[in-house]
Amino acid sequence: MDQSHTGICFCGAVTVEVRSAPLEMGYCHCSSCRSHSGAPVSAYVLWKQDDVKITKGMEFVGRFKKTEMSDRHFCKKCGGHVLVTHPGLGLTHVYPASFPTLTFKPTVHLNYAETVLPMKDGLPKLRDFPAEAGGSGQTMPE
Repeated sequence: MDQSHTGICFCGAVTVEVRSAPLEMGYCHCSSCRSHSGAPVSAYVLWKQDDVKITKGMEFVGRFKKTEMSDRHFCKKCGGHVLVTHPGLGLTHVYPASFPTLTFKPTVHLNYAETVLPMKDGLPKLRDFPAEAGGSGQTMPE
């Protein structure tokens, strides 16, 4: 069954639609995600790039590309998060708090070697990224 969820930026000027099932839900502890989110850890939901579409407010979308790995999209009206594309992987992640009908069920922690907020939740803690995404795939203890 095809799933669809609609999310909005902080002010509602930009609308994003995701369809199909997400590939992964989790937390990222890297310094870039922490700095960008303004929080000690960042939550994400990962989708195939073709399953994510900005459906309203494209004229308000700004972009910032700090690294080749991530192209961050934000609302130019409110500064709110919209999505992050990962062009080299063909993937896009969205922020679960922006999608009220999406149930967030995290399965993994990424870049746990950089954590500033240790979390004991029983989920796998990857040192960096999965091997298939160019990381070591190594896990760390809680």
